[in-house]
Amino acid sequence: MLRDRRFLLLLALGFSAGVPLPLVAGQVLRQWFTESGLSLSAIGLTALIGLAYANKFLWSPALDAVRPPLPLGQRRGWLLAIQAGLVAAILGVSATDPSEGAGLTVALAVLVAFLSASQDIVVDAWRIEMLGEDAERQAYGLAAYVWGYRLALLASGAGVLFLVQGLGWQGAYAAAALLMLPGMAAALAGPDTPRPVAAALGWRARLRASVLDPFAEFLGRRGWLAILLFVSLFKLGEALAGVMTTPFYRSLGFTREDVASVATVFGMGATLLGALAGGWLVGRLGTGRALVLTGLGQMLSNLMYLALVGGGRDMPMLFAQVGVESFTDGLADAAFLTYLSGLTSRAFTATQYALLSSLAAVPLRTLGAGSGWLAESLGWSGFFVLTTVAALPAMGIMLWLLRALPIGGAAPEPWAGGAASCTSAGEKASPRTPP
Repeated sequence: MLRDRRFLLLLALGFSAGVPLPLVAGQVLRQWFTESGLSLSAIGLTALIGLAYANKFLWSPALDAVRPPLPLGQRRGWLLAIQAGLVAAILGVSATDPSEGAGLTVALAVLVAFLSASQDIVVDAWRIEMLGEDAERQAYGLAAYVWGYRLALLASGAGVLFLVQGLGWQGAYAAAALLMLPGMAAALAGPDTPRPVAAALGWRARLRASVLDPFAEFLGRRGWLAILLFVSLFKLGEALAGVMTTPFYRSLGFTREDVASVATVFGMGATLLGALAGGWLVGRLGTGRALVLTGLGQMLSNLMYLALVGGGRDMPMLFAQVGVESFTDGLADAAFLTYLSGLTSRAFTATQYALLSSLAAVPLRTLGAGSGWLAESLGWSGFFVLTTVAALPAMGIMLWLLRALPIGGAAPEPWAGGAASCTSAGEKASPRTPP
């Protein structure tokens, strides 16, 4: 099974999906803005650039139904067109200079984020269709995708930061655009996937089947509001802290290379190790208990930032803080994604998972925008205490959900309503790791 060439394709597609995130909605852009002299409040507002990731469910049905601009099939045709747009948009970002005015840089970054979120939608659907109903292949395929995604975060995160020394920011971003090439090659080389033949329906029936029914099914469940609140708040503390890590490290005297080697490379390894350990915990304890344990660890790990405050460029302490935070983040992701997977209906997996993963990104892309103002107002110590306390509402909701809707009891019933039973829009399965 491991010799299946589709896993290599998914590795490349995961790599392509991960490339844009650090460049326009993550650490690399914030480092560039920090070195360009932007204020903490302005850097905090960069969280809004990634709003597309939190709202991709709004146009995900269109990428199922609208004919792509390239004649390569529904998935490959859309994917290659989007990837070509990403290369052009990243090159556009490379031609700007935020120190002379960040407006154009931000506008192009927003375009990159929109195209990146669209790429995620198409890759998710294609991955699911490519591997069929075999649960074991789906699991291996998701693993290949996640490893590709994480490798891309390393290449376009630490890799670009290291390139800045020799190429400058513009040259490093131009080089980063070339990282999209493996994904484009995979889009060209990948197999066409069989699509169920959709019934001839009017536009109202299609709208209901592809857009309204998935949401109606979810909103008809017991405890749906609590579920959505929990999903949207679970990463709130991490989101607030994450936006400010780059200027925080800079204020302590850590260099760009320190951030690249420790916060990105070492942190990535700790996250992957945490994800493996989290998967083991889910298997040993069950999803519910693992969610409580890993959520608590994720919340308390933010207190590690306090050990850095006022300590200057303390490399051993930086390794400790990054290691603990990244490991607990990986632990929590494993349990959280398993929980999300059990919430989606088999009839509407793509749209409902897009909804849930979008909600998980909401704190980073909205409330995270105010993190700079909070850091300026409270100081670093007060700010990081607040990010720890911010996790408490989600923990409370989670405990209520696990008591009122035990894992398994919250699993959706098969959907029998609407026109979805005769369309191809929702016949998908399996989740995706969100950015």
